[in-house]
Amino acid sequence: MTLVRRELLQLAATAAVAGIAHAASAQTPGGPKLTQVLRKDLERQGHVVQESMVSVVEFGPGVAAPWHMHPGAQEIFYVMEGDAVVEMEGVGTTQLKTGEAYLIPADVPHLARNEGNVTAKALVVHSRSAKEKPLVVAVARS
Repeated sequence: MTLVRRELLQLAATAAVAGIAHAASAQTPGGPKLTQVLRKDLERQGHVVQESMVSVVEFGPGVAAPWHMHPGAQEIFYVMEGDAVVEMEGVGTTQLKTGEAYLIPADVPHLARNEGNVTAKALVVHSRSAKEKPLVVAVARS
């Protein structure tokens, strides 16, 4: 009888865990809404991450970041408010509207700017494969 009870308890525990996992993966009414914006493999980092940083950047109208790159760090640029333009060497220019994201691979010169008349705000995530390298390096353009 003890053996049967133990097996039933194990079976019940397994079912409960499976139910919790299923409930956690489903969105519940009145709960938070999860919207996946971007999912992409790491690029140019040997698929290794030592550190991730999350920042918010604001660009006033007409403001631009200078040309730069991130040695050993990819960047995810997600526009939260307004519109932004990302220009990447070898790729060209991409217009991003509120709710859109862009992945900039490690070691690729790029810039972001606001060509609009209102402030643009973006969430920026850097995933670094080499913490000993500087996060940002200015890139001279001719």
